[in-house]
Amino acid sequence: MPEPVLAVDRLTKDYPVGFWRPRPYRALDALTFSVAPGEVFGCLGPNGAGKSTTLKLLMGLVAPTAGSAHLFGLPVSNVASRRRVGFLPENPVFYDYLSGEELLAYYGQLCGMRAAAARARATVLLDRVGLGAERRMALRRYSKGMVQRLGVAQALVQDPDLVVLDEPMSGLDPIGRRDVRTLILSLRDEGRTVVFSSHILSDAESLCTRVAILAAGRLQAIGGITDLVEFSVRAWELLVDGAGEGLRGQLVAAGGTMTDLGAGRVQVHVPGALAPEPFLHLVSGAGARVLSLQPVRQTLEEVFLKHVEGKRRDVSGGGAA
Repeated sequence: MPEPVLAVDRLTKDYPVGFWRPRPYRALDALTFSVAPGEVFGCLGPNGAGKSTTLKLLMGLVAPTAGSAHLFGLPVSNVASRRRVGFLPENPVFYDYLSGEELLAYYGQLCGMRAAAARARATVLLDRVGLGAERRMALRRYSKGMVQRLGVAQALVQDPDLVVLDEPMSGLDPIGRRDVRTLILSLRDEGRTVVFSSHILSDAESLCTRVAILAAGRLQAIGGITDLVEFSVRAWELLVDGAGEGLRGQLVAAGGTMTDLGAGRVQVHVPGALAPEPFLHLVSGAGARVLSLQPVRQTLEEVFLKHVEGKRRDVSGGGAA
């Protein structure tokens, strides 16, 4: 098996809280997972779950209390471990008197590029994140969503093999979210590894190879979407137009639950233990029309809530309750 791009082992972080008698606050409690090359890995959890702390530890921005973390086989305490990494913090703050083009060119030179190559790279990246027309606009005039797009661009300046994004959809409108999703998928298709944190579950469900669910600083579940979400059909939702009283009675007698939507339309809930075909035959036999038949499956949101609801922190340093 290939060596993991990222690996953490019992990673733990305590912060002191209080003024006169500080007590340890466990932001992260013995977190262990690894990410393989080419994965899109989602770190999910509510606010305060430990997602941003995990990414800051990986980027060497804070030091762990216990445990270890490695990037490309090197400990994160080694600066060389991050030479192949691009990072977007949760709330990026940039020099607002610079233009987007100037900022990216500056970061490119910080990464060791020559000035001309850095400017060319800035042009390519601004076009890629949809800011080509605003390349010479001062950042103080950027909206929050535009700043977020620029943050994604700066994470790609050095052409990284691993891209780490902390809440990349934050502040984006639906078009911006769609564009960032498309960008993440294109990075995957290029063979890069992407790790991002989010509490927007639909994005994780559509993008991720695997996800980790955190709550109260602890890992609650980890696995592929198909491992965490039960995709077997739990029920069927049948939408019917032109259902008369006789047909309605037959559908209920067959085991369905009826909801009257008005104007001759009804929604029939068919339990998963029953096959939908007999209900379709009843509808066609009565001369009514099937508008839709949809399977009902468990969602990632339901899995998420199952793992995080009721979790509380222990500020004394013992982790989550």
